[in-house]
Amino acid sequence: MTYKYQMLPLEKVFRDPVHNYIHVQHQVILDLINSREVQRLRRIKQLGTTSYTFHGAEHSRFAHSLGVYDITRRICDIFQRNFSKEKYGKDGWDDSHRLVALCAALLHDVGHGPYSHTFEHIFHTDHEALTVAIITSPETEVFQILNNVEEGFPEKVASVITKTYENPQVVQMISSQIDADRMDYLLRDAYYTGTEYGTFDLTRILRVIRPYAGGIAFSMNGMHAVEDYIVSRYQMYVQVYFHPVSRAMEVLLEHLLDRAHELYQRNADIFTLHSQFLIPFLKEDFSLADYLKLDDGVLNTYFSQWMEEQDLILSDLADRFLNRKPLKSIAVDTSDNPRLTEMKTLVEKAGFDPRYYTAINSSYDLPYDLYHPEKGSHRTQIELMQKDGSLIELSKASQLVSALTGQGQGDVRFYYPKEMTQQDSKNSDLFEDYYQAFAKYIHNGELVN
Repeated sequence: MTYKYQMLPLEKVFRDPVHNYIHVQHQVILDLINSREVQRLRRIKQLGTTSYTFHGAEHSRFAHSLGVYDITRRICDIFQRNFSKEKYGKDGWDDSHRLVALCAALLHDVGHGPYSHTFEHIFHTDHEALTVAIITSPETEVFQILNNVEEGFPEKVASVITKTYENPQVVQMISSQIDADRMDYLLRDAYYTGTEYGTFDLTRILRVIRPYAGGIAFSMNGMHAVEDYIVSRYQMYVQVYFHPVSRAMEVLLEHLLDRAHELYQRNADIFTLHSQFLIPFLKEDFSLADYLKLDDGVLNTYFSQWMEEQDLILSDLADRFLNRKPLKSIAVDTSDNPRLTEMKTLVEKAGFDPRYYTAINSSYDLPYDLYHPEKGSHRTQIELMQKDGSLIELSKASQLVSALTGQGQGDVRFYYPKEMTQQDSKNSDLFEDYYQAFAKYIHNGELVN
């Protein structure tokens, strides 16, 4: 028995600090929320290591997924009420696509793993590919629920994630430069980090959103609300997502997992007693079921156990990560400055393996995309709709956005053990010469030119 159009007898609501109430009206949405794959997202932080910098940022990918779903639901309601095909013609909204959009919105992050972006880099996973796998694999509860809508429905939802779905309005609703995903995470991350400058007028943006045959645009008279969104996004990237301390903790996490990976190649027995769920990834042969066993808590439990391991690098990195002992950093103009090699040598002479205690980290490489309309695709453009229905790209109409997009955002930083510049008494005499030589390379938090 299918339930494609089965509505709940009474609307279900979830109380949310960002959106007040999140409304659920379809049985399939409630069933998806209760599936084990979506519930797993409760155990994965939305912002990974950022809570080590902004202590309130403990919110989960589950809460974010509900928020993206609700913004998408509101957009569908607005489109159906004001811009349906019946009223708006060929550029209008076809409400038969609503359920696909709602399911894709709820499930868009279901493939994220623990500390997802760092984990992806080390173990060569891909959260979007894993999202598609979770949606389309008969072994998951998500697939069984979607397939109960109608045969082939999971593949429809997955095609929104891969951006091949037949309706570009649905694709851009979930994935574009101003989509339900970004609108929720900016507001949610601003709320939980306590950064007021990350907020923007969501109500006004939803008031001026417009469908057209090629996707989604925004009414010209709502340009200032969209500008506000772009400025808020810029501020969040610079002040929160690119924060040097959060990146320092990401570097520690990356080096910790790297060390475990290296030790496993030498002696797999080290991890068989207490890190069983991670072994498929250490040996680079994992299944979807293996992946779904992992969450932040599982990794943190293993890290606690690694603190007791005989390998001094593994135990020390685990201690630094779990107990918030971030690496220090300085801004550098380029990653290949020969002075950095000299600094790494001094770090090694002071007793630290530079492979695990130094790093070059560029915020340009972080998994956040600023607004780059010059790339020339709809994914990187925000379109404003003029009175005659013609479209103009945002930075062509807004001097403010034009000025922001013309700036180079981000930086390159060199990370090193804080002991190199904050000596403890037991080592200061032994390595004093190296500490003093190292300090000569630093002035005002930057590499000396």
